[in-house]
Amino acid sequence: MKEAGLRGALLGLILFVVLLGAGGRTLWIWLDRPIERVSVGGDLDYVSASYLQRNLAPLVKGKTWLSIDLDAVRREARDIEWLSEVKVSREWPDALRFELFEQEPVAHWNDDKLLNTHGKPFSPGPVEAFDEPLPDLAGPKGSGPEVLAYLDSLVRRLGTLDLQVTQLRLENRGAWRFQVNDGVWVILGRADLEPRLARFTAAWQRQLGAQASQIRYIDLRYPNGVAVAWHGETETQATE
Repeated sequence: MKEAGLRGALLGLILFVVLLGAGGRTLWIWLDRPIERVSVGGDLDYVSASYLQRNLAPLVKGKTWLSIDLDAVRREARDIEWLSEVKVSREWPDALRFELFEQEPVAHWNDDKLLNTHGKPFSPGPVEAFDEPLPDLAGPKGSGPEVLAYLDSLVRRLGTLDLQVTQLRLENRGAWRFQVNDGVWVILGRADLEPRLARFTAAWQRQLGAQASQIRYIDLRYPNGVAVAWHGETETQATE
C-alpha cells in the first residue's frame, strides 16, 4: 500500500509539472504577440518624432513583445543619427516605448559632420539649419575634443574684444588658424601659441581692430610683431 501511494504521489507530481509547463508555454505564446505599436518620447529640439519612428520601425519589424532583446534594440537605436542615448521599455500588451535623448550640437565639423559637447563627431541627419549659427571647426581624425577645448579658450580670451570665433582649424601638422567675425583670418602656427595670441590682442586693440574691414589675414608666425595682408594688396606688411 505504501509503495502504491508513493507511486501515485510521484505520478501526480509529474502530471502537475507537465500541466504547469504546458500552461506556462500557453501563457508565453499568448503574451509573446507581435509588436503592434512603437511610441517615442523625449525632448526633441532638432529632429521630428516621425523621422525617428521611421528609423526605429525596422529595429522591431517581425519581432515579438516578450522575445525581443531590449538591450540589443537599444544599442542599434543609438546608431541612429542625432541620438546620444536611448531607453527602451515594454508597454502592455503589444507596444514598445523609446525614450530618446538627442545629441547637443555645438559646432560644424570637417564640413560634413557636427560636433557634440564632448567633441565627438556625428552625422547631421535631416537638420539643415539652426536657430543660431554654429562655428565651423576642422581637424584630423580624433582631434574633436582638442579643437573644441581650444575654441572655448579662444572664446573666453577674445570675447572681451567683442570678437566672435567663426572658424577654427587644426592642420594635420599641428598648426592652428582661426577666423573672427566671419572676416579676418588669424594664423597662429604650431608653437608659442599664448605669446602669439597676446601679440594679436595687443595689435588688435592698438590699431588693427579699427581697420578690420580692410584685412584679409594676420600672420603671427614671427618672433616680434605681426604681418598683415590687406584686401587689394598682394604682399603682407609687417607691424610692430
